[in-house]
Amino acid sequence: MDLVPALEEPLKKVLGPPTAKVMAEHLDLHTVGDLLHHYPRRYAERGELTRLAELPLDEHVTVVAQVATARVLKFNNGRGQRLEVTITDGSGQIQLVFFGKGIHKPHKDLLPGTRAMFAGKVSVFNRKMQLAHPAYQLLHADSTEDAAAAVGAWAGALLPIYPATAKLESWKISTSVDVVLPSAQEAVDPLPESLREGRGLVPLPEALLKIHRPHTKADIEDARARLKWDEAFVLQVALARRRFADTQLTAVARVPKPDGILTAFDAKLPFTLTDGQQKVSKEIFDDLATEHPMHRLLQGEVGSGKTMVALRAMLAVVDAGGQAAMLAPTEVLAQQHHRSITEMMGELAEGGMLGGSEHSTKVVLLTGSMGTAARKKALLDLVTGEAGLVIGTHALIEDKVQFHDLGLVVVDEQHRFGVEQRDALRSKGKQPPHLLVMTATPIPRTVAMTVFGDLETSVLDQLPAGRSPIASHVVPAADKPHFLARAWERVREEVGNGHQAYVVCPRIGDDEDEKPKKKKSAEDEAEKRPPLAVLDIAEELARGPLQGLKVEILHGRMHPDDKDAVMRRFAAGETDVLVATTVIEVGVNVPNATAMVIMDADRFGVSQLHQLRGRVGRGSAAGLCLLVSEMPEASPARARLGAVASTLDGFELSRIDLEQRREGDVLGQAQSGVRSSLRMLTVIEDEEIIAEAREEATRVVAADPELERLPGLRTALDALLDAEREQYLDKG
Repeated sequence: MDLVPALEEPLKKVLGPPTAKVMAEHLDLHTVGDLLHHYPRRYAERGELTRLAELPLDEHVTVVAQVATARVLKFNNGRGQRLEVTITDGSGQIQLVFFGKGIHKPHKDLLPGTRAMFAGKVSVFNRKMQLAHPAYQLLHADSTEDAAAAVGAWAGALLPIYPATAKLESWKISTSVDVVLPSAQEAVDPLPESLREGRGLVPLPEALLKIHRPHTKADIEDARARLKWDEAFVLQVALARRRFADTQLTAVARVPKPDGILTAFDAKLPFTLTDGQQKVSKEIFDDLATEHPMHRLLQGEVGSGKTMVALRAMLAVVDAGGQAAMLAPTEVLAQQHHRSITEMMGELAEGGMLGGSEHSTKVVLLTGSMGTAARKKALLDLVTGEAGLVIGTHALIEDKVQFHDLGLVVVDEQHRFGVEQRDALRSKGKQPPHLLVMTATPIPRTVAMTVFGDLETSVLDQLPAGRSPIASHVVPAADKPHFLARAWERVREEVGNGHQAYVVCPRIGDDEDEKPKKKKSAEDEAEKRPPLAVLDIAEELARGPLQGLKVEILHGRMHPDDKDAVMRRFAAGETDVLVATTVIEVGVNVPNATAMVIMDADRFGVSQLHQLRGRVGRGSAAGLCLLVSEMPEASPARARLGAVASTLDGFELSRIDLEQRREGDVLGQAQSGVRSSLRMLTVIEDEEIIAEAREEATRVVAADPELERLPGLRTALDALLDAEREQYLDKG
């Protein structure tokens, strides 16, 4: 019978079922290895007290402090009693409160002058911060020797503070770590020895011992440096192997014929391409001309002209005898792309029709809600090759959809699609088609290397000539209600000048089945009312401040034909104000729309606000974006809105977003497997390590693609790439 390796031993067997159950349910820790990789968040130093002045409200915290005062108070006419203990660390103080029978032990333990470690949830009562019924661990003793021994049990000079929960305090986790720490000696080292020694990194068992039980700050630095390299390197090896596998595939080289549809299209453009568009187009055309499938990520600022670059790539493939498909995440966006592409192409989109140019092709739309006859016609055009371009939603992926010769797949707003959906579309080519992935959410370079590490990256950071600046302001509706009244006056002024406006709300309204999302922060807790809704706001505006203007609504639960009709009327200038959900977030292009009011703006993420704002200022007139919030001025939510209002640089905002919300939220659900493998590495701060790990990983994989000479690395890779995470990493 095979023995279970020490690090794969279930915690239930090592720590006992009760502790293991709490660790599994609340911290997602199941094995000895999981617990060894549950690193301390920070360390409290003996003789140094953590700053009580900086405690976050509503979070579970661990502090080391000294008791200043303790007193028992009676209430309820003497029938009840509570113990109030004030603790201090020199920077501030906080009150601990114990009630009823629970006061006896702390009353005896927590005498003035006593030092202890306390854990509990920070709340406010009578305008004072407090911890109610905190758990505590005494750190004082009767003699200096005993005190040293007591603290020694908490790792000598430094006390590790672990990410904890209300059910499991930091010191209980620490005690459990003591039990499993001897197993660290059996940790299999994933780094090749030459790499580890060349970079002066400590062995993995030593790193695990030092991260959990450091004696000096240098120990912590050694351990962190090593563990960050592990995470960066193993992840980059996974991506390097994907890149290597892609180089083994063959594709049809697609070289546009001279004087074909692309040349004709370029000749009729009423403007000159920006330098950025020309540079990125060259990168794409060079890729298309090779016999390996292109895997390229095209990211660009809102309004930088990505669709134009993608369309020229699609026309190049049509010129070379192939077909190109664009996959859009929503019907509104698919219809918008279809409309704008056919308008840009003019007679070049009228293949097979009277009046069509000699170089023309047919551009078809395929969505789930199309009528049977239109759908059959579109499918026939695809299988015969009559249609060179198709724009569609998930409907493109269905089995019935067959192509004559699919040469290029363009995925718009890639983060909204799962890997299986992209692969299903790519599998429709006779040979693997080329792949162009587009995102309008600017991604910092390190995130691109970490999450899209198997794609080459092109960046469009230059706005086309004629695009106007967008002024952004926060409207504090709670503090200054007259500011909101002024916002509606500004909307009327824009409409009076012949322009149009958007009003964006977080939810739809009516008897909707949208339940309020789980509360996350103290701010949300304080904000009891539900988010503002499209249907309610549209009615209020039409009856009140925007009376007399043509107001229409748009949201995701409308019938697709109705949605399209609303967008057509708005694009044609027949509607003054469109009250919508985030269905307008990407791709919607109405140059005459100059103003946007975002209600409850604090409920949206930074990148989402930037996307929404990009819908205005798309013509020659200046844009205006008003971010309405009822949050107090000092709140983090208002700070976030202030950041959005202060810059139009999407890359800068994506960094802010990442720093505030952590990688997992920003990268979205589809990348959560990657995020869950990053415990020590932060993709913003550790750019250098990620870049170096990528180079090392590429070298290692080129020399030994199957990692036969590196069994430790192979084991670590298998652990990272369980079936689920393989999908997450599999972008191509």
